[in-house]
Amino acid sequence: MMWHASFVAPAGTSAPDDPAAWFRLAFVVDEAPIRATLAVTALGVVEPWLNGARVGDEVLAPGWTSYRHRIVVSTHDVTDRIHTGENVLGAVVGQGWARGRLADWDAPGSKFNLFADRAAVFAELELTYADRTVRVLSDDFRVTREGPLLADSIYDGEVYDARRELTGWCEPGYEDGTWAPAERVPVDLGRLVPRTFEPIRVVENLAPVAITTSPSGRTVVDVGQNISGWVRLRVEGPRGTTITLRHAEVLEHGEPAYAPLRSARATDSYTLRGGGVEEWEPRFTYHGFRYVEVEGWPGELAASDLTARVVHSDMPRLGHFTSSSDLLNRFHSNVVWSMRDNFVGLPTDCPQRDERLGWTGDIHAFAPTAAFLYDVRGVLGSWLDDLAAEQADRGFVPWVVPDCFAYDSSPTALWSDVAVGLPWALYRAYGDPAILERQYDSMVAFIRQVEGLLDADGLWSSGFQFGDWLDPDAPADRPTEGKTDPHLVAQAFFARMTRIMADTAGVLGRDADAATFTALAERVRAAFRAEYVTAHGRLVNESATAYALALSFELLDADQVERAGRHLAQIVAKDGFRIATGFAGTPLVMDALTRAGQVDTAYRMLLSTQSPSLLHPVTLGATTIWERWDSLLPDGTVNPSGMTSFNHYALGAVADWLHRIVAGLAPGEAGYRTLDVAPQPGPGLDHASARLETPHGPASAGWRREGDTVTVDVLVPEGCTARVVLPDHPEGVVLDVGAGEHSWTYAIPVVSAVELSMDSTLADVGADPDAWGRVRAALDTYLPGIPIDPTDPQAGSVTLAGLLGFIPGVPAGLEDALRAAVAGDETSS
Repeated sequence: MMWHASFVAPAGTSAPDDPAAWFRLAFVVDEAPIRATLAVTALGVVEPWLNGARVGDEVLAPGWTSYRHRIVVSTHDVTDRIHTGENVLGAVVGQGWARGRLADWDAPGSKFNLFADRAAVFAELELTYADRTVRVLSDDFRVTREGPLLADSIYDGEVYDARRELTGWCEPGYEDGTWAPAERVPVDLGRLVPRTFEPIRVVENLAPVAITTSPSGRTVVDVGQNISGWVRLRVEGPRGTTITLRHAEVLEHGEPAYAPLRSARATDSYTLRGGGVEEWEPRFTYHGFRYVEVEGWPGELAASDLTARVVHSDMPRLGHFTSSSDLLNRFHSNVVWSMRDNFVGLPTDCPQRDERLGWTGDIHAFAPTAAFLYDVRGVLGSWLDDLAAEQADRGFVPWVVPDCFAYDSSPTALWSDVAVGLPWALYRAYGDPAILERQYDSMVAFIRQVEGLLDADGLWSSGFQFGDWLDPDAPADRPTEGKTDPHLVAQAFFARMTRIMADTAGVLGRDADAATFTALAERVRAAFRAEYVTAHGRLVNESATAYALALSFELLDADQVERAGRHLAQIVAKDGFRIATGFAGTPLVMDALTRAGQVDTAYRMLLSTQSPSLLHPVTLGATTIWERWDSLLPDGTVNPSGMTSFNHYALGAVADWLHRIVAGLAPGEAGYRTLDVAPQPGPGLDHASARLETPHGPASAGWRREGDTVTVDVLVPEGCTARVVLPDHPEGVVLDVGAGEHSWTYAIPVVSAVELSMDSTLADVGADPDAWGRVRAALDTYLPGIPIDPTDPQAGSVTLAGLLGFIPGVPAGLEDALRAAVAGDETSS
């Protein structure tokens, strides 16, 4: 598109603590135009105004893209806002991501101006008449910094003094003689791209659920949900009164926990103008929070005085899940909320601390879940455009996109290979080959780069790897040092990515490429097997993640799968059915178990409430997914590791398994033209279902179990078909059905529950995930590390009471703890 305006900024040099800039331009219209269109963007964050009112409902515009390559322009139809006579175009511009500090946790306060040295605005108002076009351009803006917004920062918040408000500043007749002409800023207008994805908006309002006084005397407001956004206040008080709002995700012993924010102040302050009721909310920052400490409030604070404003990209919701477990339903809700809170213009790792970056590993792990829950083609399509632009410019896929690191990012599994895995996940979800076509060169470039790094044996055996990041057993200060060899992880992922690359070439009809990449995939898979797999399907690295990768990525021969599945089940049982995997393994471990026929073990993991587990944070009141399963320790203390976000969606990637395997709603053909409905019910749930708005219409699948009867319900969209595998059907029924609603009810054998006691065998106790979790916790308390495996063949002949007989000098209290554990006492551990 041919642009006519320029970027402009206040004249002179800029400083990190500059107040926001206010721009104004008066112009005269002799007759009403047929159409009036405003195009606006900024290096910074912009709020456009016209004739005394804000334009549009976007917030934090234009959002964060790779400004070195792409700056998004929003276009607004303002025809009905133009009148004859004097009109005024205005804008308020803050620092945003272009100028504000970013990624400076290693040296707080030092990393500013990473994408621009001045906050600048671009605006072009086009007035269309029958015989001409008139343009009002940002080049003619006048500007001042004398407004009320004294400071704004994505990390630190806003400082707003209402006594300095510029009343009528964007209305005709305002005297702007003291305002200075804006100065043109050289920006390549070829970087401007139209907005093709959903903007950031205020999408929901939450009322406080409680106002309390902390042990130290602080006034703390609980909005009931960990969110991304800010607080709007309604207040009346004396002129000059300053109200301070400080945000936190959790309480630590009754006090707001600010340590997880690291250097982010996450603090807003508002100084009253006085003289009546005032309403205010931030405009150029956002926070990740559930709790707000309020200081300086005039009079008594009431819940009606504050509103929590939920802010994120306004994507359409597509997918839902529910089950008979309230805890599991809350877990899934937490996954949804963490996704919402981390899709603020792009996919971030967290919304609260001095980070909030587009980490590639997080979205790669979470991509199938994200694509099911929301329509992410717009937001993630834009982000992939940024990734491809950064990759082409720098010669590698950055670990964060947009790239704001001063150093190069080496190719790494799960992180850099998002260039391949994410487009494929989007294609599988929506069935649009154009997604693959657009990213094809980027995908190929990554595969070729890593191919060049393989050693003579075809192994990706050198270079830095994140590995199974945040394995619960890794040292708190060294999260890459998990139980699984990082280069095993790398080889497994590259085997998967080369297979995807071959499939992508096939979808696009690039037959020569498909053959080339198929050969590479076979070479990489063979190298993995030669280096890491025994002839009988054992892995040299006996970790849950190693087996999960090998099984999920189909790196084993068919006759090895059952044995590998048994080994994985034994590893999981030895860990007390708790999570023992990080970013690489957690999304896949339950999927691997069900692929190998270990359904009951997968359900025991799923429904365990012992730490670390999916449901343990839920039992502690979590409303989002935590970065670490033990971000909050049992005594209510925040994990001191320094990496304790309480809003990280990556580990919520397990929800993809809930949708596909527990509920049974999976795509057969890309985009759900065909459905694979094969739910796998397990112990602990009586029903589960999922529904999805596919590209072809609504689809759903679910089951419910009542005594010895199972009912399966399926909805197939118009023009689609489904392959349905009825779970536990005595005749193994498989059906092909067409569009419409379908339901089947049939009888299944029922196994009676075993009543547990000290005379129960270890195998019987291990068959109950909750009971084994309690028993394992009791053993770990008194005999840390004792190697007991309830799936071992001898476990069927050893009772709990008999186990005590094998232990010399039984610790005092152990027998009572075990009795309490099998009796169902949750406090036994």
